[in-house]
Amino acid sequence: MSSRDYLARTPAAGIRIPYASEAPEQFGDLRVPAGPGPFPVAVVIHGGWWRSTHGLTYAGHLSEALTGDGFASWNIEYRRVGNPGGGYPATLYDVTAALGELRVIASDYPLDLERVVVTGHSAGGHLAAWLASKQAHRELDLFGPPLPLIGAVPVAGALDLVHTSAMRVADAVGIPVHDFLGGTPSDVPEHYAFASPTAWLPTGIPVIAVHGTADEVVPLEISRRYVRRAQAAGDRAKLIVLDGIDHFEPFDPSTKAGAVVWDTISELLTR
Repeated sequence: MSSRDYLARTPAAGIRIPYASEAPEQFGDLRVPAGPGPFPVAVVIHGGWWRSTHGLTYAGHLSEALTGDGFASWNIEYRRVGNPGGGYPATLYDVTAALGELRVIASDYPLDLERVVVTGHSAGGHLAAWLASKQAHRELDLFGPPLPLIGAVPVAGALDLVHTSAMRVADAVGIPVHDFLGGTPSDVPEHYAFASPTAWLPTGIPVIAVHGTADEVVPLEISRRYVRRAQAAGDRAKLIVLDGIDHFEPFDPSTKAGAVVWDTISELLTR
């Protein structure tokens, strides 16, 4: 089986809940284990270069696996480049709103909001690390005090957007970070200063980045750079390097690489 095959598979459905009403992309799929709870929560953010090409379906596999292991999961969709109004800053607005919506959802479902971890893949890894930075930097608040997180697990993430631009990390239709932020760091420095997780270190919470050495989409060096800077800032940051692993496999829970991500999230939620 190719590590990309899970992109085409459909996981069991969650409970679809809107977190805002401005756009059809503002929803998430909630999965809650059977039983009284309350259950720790994994917030899951899909990737796809901040573009509308990929949606949250493929991230549902990790969400489903985590829920089967006794955790609630909140797999979120958001506006992306190609959606009306998508890209900077709407994408950041949406993930912030989705995280905050857990306070409302917890009135109807048994969620333990004292144990919440955020994870994301690729561009979703960037968004997970950006949400982690909100813990220490209230100037990022868009909806009042941020929901406390106990950790973040960005997977194959574009964690340093200035460096992502400098390396000209690209796909078949251009340089995605330029499309997301509206230009280069010289064109829109204020966008990079607000959107790049490295601009807001330290986070004050554990951030465990996972990245494969054979990743040809987002270079391993980008996660290395983030973790070095986070550690220098005093954060409890860590990098798990997966030898010979590509960009997609770590977010597939049916693989050994995916099990590493799954176990990392589980360990944070059960501390």
